[in-house]
Amino acid sequence: MPEKIKIAILISGLGSNMEALIKDIKKQDHPGEIAIVISDNTDALGLKRAEKLGVPAISLVQDPTAFGKNSFENQLFELLTSNNIQIVCLAGFMKILSSKFLKKFSGEILNIHPSILPSLKGLNTHRRILEKNLDVHGATVHKVSKDLDGGMILSQTTIAILEKDTPESLSQRLKPKEHQLYVQTLRHFLSGNSNIIQKLDLGH
Repeated sequence: MPEKIKIAILISGLGSNMEALIKDIKKQDHPGEIAIVISDNTDALGLKRAEKLGVPAISLVQDPTAFGKNSFENQLFELLTSNNIQIVCLAGFMKILSSKFLKKFSGEILNIHPSILPSLKGLNTHRRILEKNLDVHGATVHKVSKDLDGGMILSQTTIAILEKDTPESLSQRLKPKEHQLYVQTLRHFLSGNSNIIQKLDLGH
């Protein structure tokens, strides 16, 4: 059996995408294994969800006066290195990693973003898409680069926007699609397949 690829998941909140990834990675046929879940928020509910699923979970607290080895990114780098992490999956992780950190970490970092990139980078995408009166919304899994939500696109999924939709209903309807997309994309990526996954669903 080939050695499994060690993965870390970074979260800031509930960790629903994290939970979907963990449940899939626990299947015997998965090429990866979750070594650790890390949060920048000590109150993140996802930490408890990870522990219930049998994955070590830790929060790193940023001291705004701290520099050097006590800074968040240095603590994060030490954790990733000590756990031999090769792939990092951001799952609702709200902190922007610096260019310096991205250069320092030798592994790959993936993220899932709730829009059809390159459209609607940044926050509040569900509200912003409704303001544009468009017919389609979606999510994208991409590599993390120094440009916000600007890394190589690995996969995308879409949903139709309904007349009655609110930012909350859009988020709720998109979440299961996000989970499916992230799970499938991670397997795809770890297998070395570079084809972009497109999951189009324009029905109501």
